[in-house]
Amino acid sequence: MSDDDESARDRGPYPIEGTALVKTAALASVPAASVPELLARVQADLGPRIDSYRRRYERIAAEPDRETFLVEPDHWEAVGERLGLSERERDAVVRAHEAAVERIGSGSGRRDEFDTALEIRSGVVIGVDSDGDDADDTGGG
Repeated sequence: MSDDDESARDRGPYPIEGTALVKTAALASVPAASVPELLARVQADLGPRIDSYRRRYERIAAEPDRETFLVEPDHWEAVGERLGLSERERDAVVRAHEAAVERIGSGSGRRDEFDTALEIRSGVVIGVDSDGDDADDTGGG
């Protein structure tokens, strides 16, 4: 298995892994240990909204376990308010999602296109299950 396959298997309850997660943890203004919990909280909020994202925003990538969208620049302010995130926490979430978008762009040969898009919009990566539904569920059952 490749490193990407392995990191996808080891992913937490959020759609961001590997280099994007490491980069965020290293550069965020929040403790690195809190980044996974923060991303899980955001996924739990965004996952049930996936259909709304599909209708409202440009989907730039779709993979079996996640979908990637371009949203308005102030999108994360509304998410942060909904979840009660501090400015630093919100910035860490933005950094993680945009790093994931860059990584997805690199993996698909569209890095320049995605980088240009991120100059005027923000990126959102939402985890989905194999049926295309939100993947905010932590299992159980």
